[in-house]
Order: sequence, then C-alpha cells, then structure tokens
Amino acid sequence: MQNALVAIAHRASATVAAIVGLQARARAAGAPVILLQQQDGELEPGTEAWRIVPELAPAPADTVLPKTAPDGFLGTGLDTLLRSRGITEVVVSGFATEICVESTARQALSRGYDVVLVSDGHTTSVRPDGSGTYAAPEASVAHHNEIYRNLRFPGRLVRVLPAAEVDFRRGDAPGTP
Repeated sequence: MQNALVAIAHRASATVAAIVGLQARARAAGAPVILLQQQDGELEPGTEAWRIVPELAPAPADTVLPKTAPDGFLGTGLDTLLRSRGITEVVVSGFATEICVESTARQALSRGYDVVLVSDGHTTSVRPDGSGTYAAPEASVAHHNEIYRNLRFPGRLVRVLPAAEVDFRRGDAPGTP
C-alpha cells in the first residue's frame, strides 16, 4: 500500500483502515509484520510515490522487503524469512487484487503455507467506465474472495476472513499482514 498505488485504489481508505487494524493486532500479539514494497520504473525507491502510506508505516520490529515483481516471494527472501521464523500461515492483504495479491497468495500455497486472504484488506485500481475488459473493482475483489473461499490445495488451509475476524492472539493467523 504505497502512495502512488493508494492514490488510484478502489476503496482506498477502507482497505488501508482494515490493514492498519491487522498490523496493530499482529504487533500486539507478537506476530511478525512483513511489508512488501514494490520498486520499479514507476515506483522508484526514495520517491514519495514509492513510500508506504503513513498509516501503514513500518514499526521498528517490522520487516520491509523490496520486490520487483507481482510475486512477493520472487527474489525477495520472503520464503527464507518465514521459514527461519517457523511461520506456516500467512495473512495476505494489499494492492492489487488480481496482480500482486493473487500472485503472492498462490505462491504462498505452492510453497507450503496456509493462507488467509483478508476479504476487506485487498483492493485494485479504480477503472473508468468503458475502460476495456477488466472487471469492475468491486467485482474483481468479490471474484477473488470467492475463488479463495472455494480453492482447495492439498494439505493446505485456505481461508477468507474479514480483517476484524483475523485474531492473531488465538493463533488463528500467526503470519503476516
């Protein structure tokens, strides 16, 4: 949830608020918070556009991993970090539903992690009417939530929960928002 991306996001404020709550509960429960920060030609490191939105600024104990592809595992060291901490389940939220969120969630499953997709904690870009064949933002979010509600991965637990139902204290989701 970087400045340039939130500026074009559908339901930006509500999505950021949901993730803020996840971060606070994860930190309070001692669960690690790992933020993936895209960097590329449009999101140049050090620029205002590249920065994580102030509401989600990393705390000193959080980990920020730079990424250059939609897949949060590709070339980031995320898998090594999660395994070194004994994490077996990840909580996925962010921007953009059908690109980075989808790629990272699927890779987590393929790498052996259980996944919680935060139903109100991911979003995509606003799309003007008549913008082509992309699904409307609300339809894209709903579509991915429904896919994950019905996705079966052998030996994996896949859940779709609203942010308010992710309880890090009970051990429901000892992963990363």
